[in-house]
Amino acid sequence: MTISQASQVVLFKPQGSIDLQGGTTLSEQMAEVAPRPEQLWVIDLAEVDFLDSSGLVPLVKTLTTARQNGCRLVLCNVKAPVRLILELTQLDSVFEIFNTYEDILNNVNEKPLALAS
Repeated sequence: MTISQASQVVLFKPQGSIDLQGGTTLSEQMAEVAPRPEQLWVIDLAEVDFLDSSGLVPLVKTLTTARQNGCRLVLCNVKAPVRLILELTQLDSVFEIFNTYEDILNNVNEKPLALAS
């Protein structure tokens, strides 16, 4: 997984599957980044082909942590199989999902950084 941080944007790029093992790895790596108020956390799922129920846990925990610390967490580049899991679990209505990373940046540039509530 790749993690990059530019000003108030923290970008996570997991790879492969987010299952029990991949989810644990994702959780550990995301825990290494200390959330700060008004940060934008982006999870770019472009290289994730599979997500199962055990992989949903770290995503939901990270969303909760982000919100508790005044951060906004969004997903982008969600492939069809992963989007299906999010839709079946109705988490697509909980997470902000953008088609591309550029869409997120355009959204943030057009209006002030809105915090998730």
